[in-house]
Amino acid sequence: MNNHENPQTFFEPWRLYVFFGLMVLIFGFYATRLFTIQVIQGPARLAEAEENRTTIIRTQTQRGIIYDRNGYVLARNIASYNVTITPAYLPTDEGATQQIYRELSELIDIPVNRGEITDDSVKAFSPCDNDFGITQVVYIGDTNAPYDPVRIKCNIDQTTALIVEEKGNDWPGIGIEIEPVRDYPTGWLTSEIIGFLGPIPASQEPEYIDEGFVPGRDKVGYSGIEYQLQDVLSGTNGTRTVEVDIAGQELRDLEPPVEPVPGNNVRLTIDTRLQTAAKNALIGEMEGWNEYLNEQRYTNGVAIAMNPKTGEILALVSYPTYENNRMARIIPAYYYEQLTEDPNRPLFNHAVSAEHPPGSVFKLAAALGILNEGVVTPEYQVEDPGKITINQKYLENDAGTPRDYVCYLYKDTGGGHGLVDFLHGVAWSCDVYFYKVGGGFEDEVPEGLGIWRLGEYARAIGYGSPLGIELPGEEGGLIPDPTWKRINVGENWSTGDTYIATIGQGYVLATPLQVLESAATVANDGKLMRPTLVKDILDSEGNVIKSFEPDLVHDITVDPVINVYDEDSYQTGEKKTVAPWVIDMLQEGMHMVTLEGGTGESAFAGMEIPSAGKTGTAEYCDNVAQAKNLCQPGAWPAHAWYIGYAPFDDPEIAVVAFVYNGSEGATLAAPVVRKIMDAYFELKAIDAAKSGAQ
Repeated sequence: MNNHENPQTFFEPWRLYVFFGLMVLIFGFYATRLFTIQVIQGPARLAEAEENRTTIIRTQTQRGIIYDRNGYVLARNIASYNVTITPAYLPTDEGATQQIYRELSELIDIPVNRGEITDDSVKAFSPCDNDFGITQVVYIGDTNAPYDPVRIKCNIDQTTALIVEEKGNDWPGIGIEIEPVRDYPTGWLTSEIIGFLGPIPASQEPEYIDEGFVPGRDKVGYSGIEYQLQDVLSGTNGTRTVEVDIAGQELRDLEPPVEPVPGNNVRLTIDTRLQTAAKNALIGEMEGWNEYLNEQRYTNGVAIAMNPKTGEILALVSYPTYENNRMARIIPAYYYEQLTEDPNRPLFNHAVSAEHPPGSVFKLAAALGILNEGVVTPEYQVEDPGKITINQKYLENDAGTPRDYVCYLYKDTGGGHGLVDFLHGVAWSCDVYFYKVGGGFEDEVPEGLGIWRLGEYARAIGYGSPLGIELPGEEGGLIPDPTWKRINVGENWSTGDTYIATIGQGYVLATPLQVLESAATVANDGKLMRPTLVKDILDSEGNVIKSFEPDLVHDITVDPVINVYDEDSYQTGEKKTVAPWVIDMLQEGMHMVTLEGGTGESAFAGMEIPSAGKTGTAEYCDNVAQAKNLCQPGAWPAHAWYIGYAPFDDPEIAVVAFVYNGSEGATLAAPVVRKIMDAYFELKAIDAAKSGAQ
């Protein structure tokens, strides 16, 4: 009998259940995951795959050309040649590649090896603007996108570019990229008008990308017409939808290419010949005085010429300016820093953006108001003893304090102009006359024009708001009133504020363009035309698609633009126009400025074509004057102004000249206007002779 029992193996069912349960869970997880990826996320995954194998290439378009009114090119596109290397197409033999690098290095003067590649240097890498050699640049390009050409040297000459192309068979992977670059044939002569281009700002990249632009390649307007008419000039890039492999190599077009649409061309109202004359006149006058005084006193000025009947700007000079060709390919940091640190602000368009006290040229607004409101009649004579004393008051019941107001003649002779009527008040620019008619004076002028009515007449001829010229940064100036002063200065309007505002001083500010517009409105019998720089917009074939039409803003003799004020409520809400005879009288007074005894007599003596004008000498005390300790009581520095138009009886041209710290409008600004007018009529005669000869 065997006492040993055979062991029995028992299979426990729960183990099988656990095994099958785990299998079900595992297969269920993968089935769910597969369903999610293929069904639920299928469209998104398909889109990602499609995006990985396709890419959209933006084909660069051509920016529109800018011409002057006679067809002279002011901005165009020229070819710039860049040497490129496509890493994927280089020989597989490293020795052969290095031989190509050495030969290319001798031709373009870029070392084969230079610099050390680090994470920081790669992040800061910029083609054509780095300290690497050819080997290092190619390595970075090969790492990022081996089938994309990487620039080795930019803006080479055409001869070198042809040599590189001839070596195409011997130098695989080496090529020439032709890039359109902006060129400005007139350079600094018109840079304040044309402006320049720059790379797409990082903050605006999303908007430009949506419009089809390529950051890092395409450029956009940064100033001037290039900026203001960006949408007109830029055109539309073309598109190619292509299939690429994992390395980025193009395999085939997936859709028919969309060709780029060139930008429209623009013809400006500027006459480059007159622009040259205007710039030479302004700079020549300032430099002549600087040489005479043996110091650099005059370094900042403006000259603008306009057709008063149409609003077309014929010349616009803001000095100093900059050379926009130096910004054509890149904006050099050192040059940009030099411009921004210059106290005369060359990048700032002084013609439309600088706000200065206009001084006596502002008297045109007061002159219209006093006659139209019946403050005085043209024949009424006001006594100018050279100095008057008024009671300066801030409140109606204020006892006030005496304050003297003098005429410019008093500073020179100790006397005044004597009895002055309207025409001589304008011709002589008599300050005391305008003090009295503007603010009132005892029984002689019981009620002056006042600040409220003065402001309305000023606004009616172009002051107080931007005029809408096609340049960026246009400012609106300032026509002050009691409400403005309480809000911005924190004190009440004073009696003296009205007196000095009448002659364009105190808080009154204006741009040179606004000053010109005021004279042009008077010259044009009260019709204020919107100033413009654009004559035509043309397509790429040269066909006119939009022509300039003169834009009449308002006619102050027809359109009611003047608010009526009474003593109690100041404003009644009624409107009135300016009587045509009032404008006729002002035109006559401005004509007398250029005749014997007028403040512009010296500058316009001997001019065959009769003209009209107004001098201005505007005292100022800005931050520049304060820094130089020039704001001495009773002897503030002054800007020089002159506005004029000709011919007097049928105006074709209106001109303003402004010189910062120019002292006297009659001696510094008026000669500039005279030279510009002479140039205009000389050019007109030349054109007429050419037309007759043809």
